[in-house]
Amino acid sequence: MLILLKKTAILCHRWMGAAFCLLFAWWFVSGIFMMYWDYPSVSDADRLERALVLDGSKVKLSPAEAYATLDSDQAPGSTRLAAFDGRPAYFFRIGRDEAIVYADTGEQQNVFPPELNLRTAAAWTGQPAGGARIEEVTEPDQWTLEGGLRNQLPLTKYSWPNGDQVYVSENTGEVVQFTTRSSRLFAHLGPIPHWLYYTPLRQNGPLWSKVVIWSSGIATVAALMGLIVGLMMYSPSRRYHFSGGATGIPYKGQKRLHHILGLFFGIVACTWAFSGMLSMEPFPLSSGRPQGRSLAAALRGKRPQLSQYAAKPPQEALAQLGAAFQVKELELSSFASDPMYAATGARGETRIIRMLGEPIASFDPKRIINVLNSVSSVAEARILTQYDAYYLDRTRQRPLPVLFVQLNDETRSQYYIDPKTAQVVGAYRSSTESWVNRWLYHGLHSINFPWLYNYRPAWDIVVLTLMLGGTSLCVTSVIIGFQLVRRKLFLRRATGASL
Repeated sequence: MLILLKKTAILCHRWMGAAFCLLFAWWFVSGIFMMYWDYPSVSDADRLERALVLDGSKVKLSPAEAYATLDSDQAPGSTRLAAFDGRPAYFFRIGRDEAIVYADTGEQQNVFPPELNLRTAAAWTGQPAGGARIEEVTEPDQWTLEGGLRNQLPLTKYSWPNGDQVYVSENTGEVVQFTTRSSRLFAHLGPIPHWLYYTPLRQNGPLWSKVVIWSSGIATVAALMGLIVGLMMYSPSRRYHFSGGATGIPYKGQKRLHHILGLFFGIVACTWAFSGMLSMEPFPLSSGRPQGRSLAAALRGKRPQLSQYAAKPPQEALAQLGAAFQVKELELSSFASDPMYAATGARGETRIIRMLGEPIASFDPKRIINVLNSVSSVAEARILTQYDAYYLDRTRQRPLPVLFVQLNDETRSQYYIDPKTAQVVGAYRSSTESWVNRWLYHGLHSINFPWLYNYRPAWDIVVLTLMLGGTSLCVTSVIIGFQLVRRKLFLRRATGASL
């Protein structure tokens, strides 16, 4: 029975490895690039960096006056003040749509003509508008494959000689994608091959999902079979003999190197392939209804009427911060139903402007805890100044310090709240789904452990070592696979010739 198991494992590993060794090797190589380069996208930080500073003296209309021009009987879901086409404008979220009303004249921006979109794209890149090559994008291309971008088609693509490419939505006038020559290059070396994110395949979402799941599943089985074979064939007592010397490995040449690398890095190849498969959620997991939205709603409270902001108009709120704090965006927000403004600067720094009193840098954590107690009993609350196992960021972009709160519910839910904004910025529940996502996916695939993240380049050294080891293992697989296929083809041709 043991001999049959060994032969089966060897046969499966040999042919599965020969068929998929190139893909597995490229997964490791592309994973190294993904450590430092991601797929191109436009983030909130990118928008803030490129937005104009708000000039309160140019704001002539109050939020209520601007909204009245829309003649809508539905209250806006959110309201913010930011620059658009060089002018201050209110952005009102009404259902799934967003309406733009200029704060200086009350004029609405309902359509987005080509000359406006060209100005937007040129301002984004800092390139002259006359140097752009213009294309209309009606079908997803390599850089607009994500669902959120597909839903915004058609887009207009503006390309400059230096390689900058900007995609502007013809429906909203918003920059939705931006790529450079270097970001496209590293995307082709990292995320695109790693995720099999090629346009013809990715356009068919269900097919792409199946291909990735089955490929990573086969990789897992192939690596597992190889690990089993490697352990079964290894002899600690050194019972094998080559050239008169005893050894624990019954192979020579590339097979011997492959065996040695497999003993060290086979488990890494197996766990990385398996955790990569988990990223596609191949198994249905359910962990109940999350409370994150209800907590966020409790912190905001009842949405104030726009007329309540008349006590301190946006012009006055901006003037209170002064020239030292350059506001890029002013959101009409609330805390426990009390109206307030949330001001955001170019680097993401924030200030809270209350209707009464001076601006503040953050909320009192005790007030936040009192609000949360009205929704669910708080079992534990404390301030975190360092990332922990469930709230962490390799690039250290997520806010710190944060208020850690654990609730007295069935799943012992824990939440991370930014005291500067009173917003939930992280959450974790003691459930099967959350545990699988945290440890079997992120833990095994990204090696994202706080003690490595907090002492970089410790994480870089560990992951690069594992990646290079896995790459070396796969390179030997490619060589052995090529030799196997060539030998079988040669044998078949030789046999056919003799007949």
